[in-house]
Amino acid sequence: MKWGFRWYGAKDTIPLHHFRHVPGCDGVVGTLLGKLPGEVWPIEEIQAFKESIEKERLELLAIESVAVCDAIKAGTEERNHYIDNYIQTIRNIGACGIKLVVYSFKPIFGWAKTHLKYENPDGTYSLVFDQSVVDNMQASEMFQLIKSQSGGFNLSGWEEERFKEFNNLMKMYEGMTREDLFNNLAYFLKRVIPVCEEVDVKLGIHPDDPPWEIFGLPRITKNLEDYKRIMEIVDSPYNGITLCTGSVGANPDCDVAQMIRELGDRIHFVHLRNVEFLGKDKFRECAHLSLDGSLDMYELMKALVDIGFDGVIRPDHGRAIWDEVAMPGYGLYDRALGFTYLQGLHEAITKCKKEKE
Repeated sequence: MKWGFRWYGAKDTIPLHHFRHVPGCDGVVGTLLGKLPGEVWPIEEIQAFKESIEKERLELLAIESVAVCDAIKAGTEERNHYIDNYIQTIRNIGACGIKLVVYSFKPIFGWAKTHLKYENPDGTYSLVFDQSVVDNMQASEMFQLIKSQSGGFNLSGWEEERFKEFNNLMKMYEGMTREDLFNNLAYFLKRVIPVCEEVDVKLGIHPDDPPWEIFGLPRITKNLEDYKRIMEIVDSPYNGITLCTGSVGANPDCDVAQMIRELGDRIHFVHLRNVEFLGKDKFRECAHLSLDGSLDMYELMKALVDIGFDGVIRPDHGRAIWDEVAMPGYGLYDRALGFTYLQGLHEAITKCKKEKE
C-alpha cells in the first residue's frame, strides 16, 4: 500500500516538501494543470512533472486525473478523435513509468457542493452539499455559486473555460438517459482498456459526488450496483475503481464496507474521508475521525485490510482549521491529522489480525 496526498502543483499553497514532514507519506498524486479535457499530454511535460516530485524525495503515485471530454461522455461524432487523444495520453503516461490514472464519467459537473465555507460549531469550516439549494436554482447558476465561494482559487472541474460553453454542454446531454451514458462509457472502455493492458497503466473510475442525479443529468457511478456493472464491461484488472468513501458514503443507503469487500482487487485507489448526514440529501464533510461523522472509519479500514488492499490511499478533503489559507478542502493541517489517524487505524487492525493468525 502506498500512502499520499493530493497536490495541485507549483501553484498549490502547500510546498511539496511539507508532505515529507508527515510520517509515513510515500508521495503525492497530481495532474498537469491547465490541460483541458481532450488534449494530448506530451511525454516531456509528464516527465518534468514527475521529476519535480522526485526531486523532493517523493513518489508520483498516480495521475489524478486525466479528464474525459464531454464529446466522449455525450457520444458525439467527435468522440473517436478524442478517444484517440486519450489513448495517446495513456501511452505517454505509461512511457513515464506511471501505473495508475484516475478519471470520471460525469456529465458537466464533476463534483458539486453548495457551501465551500460552512462554519462548524467548533469554528472550523467544511464543504457541504444541500440538495434543497440546488432545487431552487438553475444549472447555469451553479458555476457562479462555486466561483463566489472559491476564495480566488481555480478549482478543478470548475475551470472558467469550460463554463463559457455551458449552454452548448447542456445541449450535448439533452435527453440523455442513464443507459445512454452507460453505453458511451462502455464504448470508451472497450477501446481504452486494451491499451492500458498493453502499457501497464490501470484506470480507476471515481464515483459521483453527490451520488445522485442533479439538474436532471444522468449518473452511473453512484453505488455498488453501478460499479459492478462497469467492471463487467471489460473484465480486466486494468478496468478498476477509485473508491471515494465520502462520495458514495454520502448516501446513507450505501454500505461502503460491503462495497470494499465485494469489489476487492478491482479497487486501485482509495480516497478516505468521513461525512455527516445533516438531513435528506444534505451532508457535511467533517474530520476523518468516526466520532465526527456518520461513517465508521474503523470498519472501512478493516474491510481494506481484509481484502489485502495494496493500492494507493490518501486522506480526502479536510476542514479549514488553524486559520490556514488554502484551496477549499485541500489545506494540509486537517488532512495531515486525518492521515495520521488513518495510519493508526491501519496499524492497529493489521497487528490485531496478525496476532489472531
